[in-house]
Amino acid sequence: MRIAVFGAGAVGCYIGGRLAAAGGDVVLIGRARIGAELAQGLVLSDYRGGSVRCDPLPFAQGAEGAAGAGLVLVCVKSPGSEAAARALRPHLATGAQVISFQNGIRNAGVLADGLERPVLAGMVGFNVAAQGEGRFHQGTQGDLHVEATPGLPLDLFARAGLPLKTHADIGPVLWAKLMLNLNNAINALSGIPLRDQLAQRDFRRCLALAQSELLALCAQAGQPLAKLSPLPAAWIPSVLRLPDPMFRAIAGSMLRIDPLARSSMADDLALGRAPELDAINGEVGRLATQMCREAPVNACLTALVRDAAVTPRRWEATELLRAITAA
Repeated sequence: MRIAVFGAGAVGCYIGGRLAAAGGDVVLIGRARIGAELAQGLVLSDYRGGSVRCDPLPFAQGAEGAAGAGLVLVCVKSPGSEAAARALRPHLATGAQVISFQNGIRNAGVLADGLERPVLAGMVGFNVAAQGEGRFHQGTQGDLHVEATPGLPLDLFARAGLPLKTHADIGPVLWAKLMLNLNNAINALSGIPLRDQLAQRDFRRCLALAQSELLALCAQAGQPLAKLSPLPAAWIPSVLRLPDPMFRAIAGSMLRIDPLARSSMADDLALGRAPELDAINGEVGRLATQMCREAPVNACLTALVRDAAVTPRRWEATELLRAITAA
């Protein structure tokens, strides 16, 4: 089975490279700049100290690179889903399976509408940083999740060290990941690495407010959240609010992060790209509207990140907490 990765960014290159290193037939599809960077191969490392080298992979700049692929992994940012579907549709083989490995809740549906075929919702539970010169680093723990369906190359993913966790109902997984992703905006505003940010109680209290807002809305909507960490989703805000020594004792695994890892939204701000707000904090706002309620904390975070995209600013933990508490 040939596997095409559409959206060869940090996540796409890391997953594609790991699959190729395990013996997979992989083609990457992305911008010319990335193709030139990968001409000497890939180096794939992780927060545990592991490292894998991968020879240069076939690379295409257009969706025609997906022709003949039996599995297509879509790894573009959420705003690019409609364009991805338009580009891929003329080139997909009749029996090709498509997985959305993107942030957010709605991407699989958007792709399915545009492709006029089923698309599997998936979730990437870890952070990947592009370090330049073909080096990609997994900075946090986590797994790959996907809707259960026959025919997926589960053995290949397992050999690659990225076992696919399959689910009959992927919805609770996507909502739980969305809850964790609410930290993306806070990390972007902090301007510091994830581990340093989460080590500060007031930043954690900001995150607890954003997550509690989502949890209340999900409870009203009857939407369950999967357990993606040692703690049930509903317990996480209370643990985040603990004083630093208690937090380190109870939830030290949350700090087992590469010291340089940052959120993808922080990378977006640093590189002048539009932050992926609509698919994350914006989804909380949409759910609030459906429930005839408001989501002032996530609305405030959205506004602050949009402002930071125009006029860069680093927020201290106490002042950010004060700003969103007043929202």
